[in-house]
Amino acid sequence: MQKCKHLKELLAGEGKRLTDLKRQVRDRTVVLEHVRSALPKELAQAVASAGILKGTLTIGVASAAFASRLRYVTQELTKRVSESRGVDIQAVRIRVVPPRS
Repeated sequence: MQKCKHLKELLAGEGKRLTDLKRQVRDRTVVLEHVRSALPKELAQAVASAGILKGTLTIGVASAAFASRLRYVTQELTKRVSESRGVDIQAVRIRVVPPRS
């Protein structure tokens, strides 16, 4: 039987899966910051998540209305995020995400 570990011990561990997960979270946090900084303040506040995977920038927003507004600025947003992150963004996906409770 395995010895039980506290969550703090697990998070401090350096297992490959956990390390990969931590890296993904850090990467998505940086992308989110870049996306928000490239947008007007009101629109930036509606962005809940962002990440780049295989050349696709995926952005989660708070409502369909904000998703629609975001679609009008995707070309400039793509250019700015692509330059700031040093990656080639081929496509943008905008998704409405449920609010956090």
